[in-house]
Amino acid sequence: MKVCLVTPAPARSRKGNRVTALRWTRMLRDLGHRVVVEEAYGGQRCDMMVALHARRSHVSIDRFHRRHPGLPLVLALTGTDLYGDIHTDPQAQASLEMASRFVLLQPAGIAELPERLRPKARVITQSFT
Repeated sequence: MKVCLVTPAPARSRKGNRVTALRWTRMLRDLGHRVVVEEAYGGQRCDMMVALHARRSHVSIDRFHRRHPGLPLVLALTGTDLYGDIHTDPQAQASLEMASRFVLLQPAGIAELPERLRPKARVITQSFT
């Protein structure tokens, strides 16, 4: 499967979103998937998208969803998303609507989601190894 992984963090960044993107790329490749990591989705064909950050990746999420409405779109929700953007930002809120699934890194984050969207959420506890 070809996975397009979108992160708002630039290639040489050492911030959390880039670290997560690189960790997930490694895990997905170890599972046999082809992974393309980009700051923005450019329209190429892939079997699914994984996007980090609802607001900052919104343009990519929207573009992918419009071009491939039936394909899986997984949105990894960051702390900034959960405790800020999804409550106030229209783009972040639209990203929630387009996503097939949400990935959260801690169970308490589910309570921040609108109740009707909580069934889309899955918690993946990351190890630091």
